[in-house]
Amino acid sequence: MNAGALRARESAVVLQAASVCLQYPDETVLATLPLVRRAVHGLSAGPPRERLTSFLGAADRTPPTALAEHYVATFDRRRRCCLYLTWWSDGETRRRGGALAALKARYRAAGLDLRGDELPDHLSVVCEYAATADLGDGLALLQQNRAGLELLRLALLDASSPYAAPVEAVCALLPGPSPTDVAAARRLGRDGPPREQVGLDLAPFAANPGGGGR
Repeated sequence: MNAGALRARESAVVLQAASVCLQYPDETVLATLPLVRRAVHGLSAGPPRERLTSFLGAADRTPPTALAEHYVATFDRRRRCCLYLTWWSDGETRRRGGALAALKARYRAAGLDLRGDELPDHLSVVCEYAATADLGDGLALLQQNRAGLELLRLALLDASSPYAAPVEAVCALLPGPSPTDVAAARRLGRDGPPREQVGLDLAPFAANPGGGGR
């Protein structure tokens, strides 16, 4: 296998592993983690393998109920820990509906049939698309949403959440270094979701951020 093909294969493994790790840890996801661990063990040494191994170790050490409670507390109750990528760019505006429809069409064109009721901009879905349907386009999609992805990473690090690790693994696949602070992340794109919104003001990194949705 040539170097380019090896990089592509390993990137797909990283993205598929991150996709599983970033889902709600129900019985199905927990039963899949040993398979994920074996796949990650086969990766070359580097940040993606190290970060995914870190998360898997934390998941092993955490009782399932506690892990599920942490997931809900992190992603449902902290606005700035939002796994929905178009929220970072479009907020709760009408534009977001168009962005979601465009994503669904993009996935269908590549042969990915979404299952369940998860929205197509959920980070685990985007990672699955990149890993299983179109690696090049999936990585381009992640890069297009790099600002929101990096803000999510920083928020998870600030919350001392083990879920920062799989997000860091994904960011490590993208070109250039990750920003080290919120200001640098915001310079990659817009300054948070638009404020002309249909519903709630969901601007990230506000004081007392409160709820959110999975």
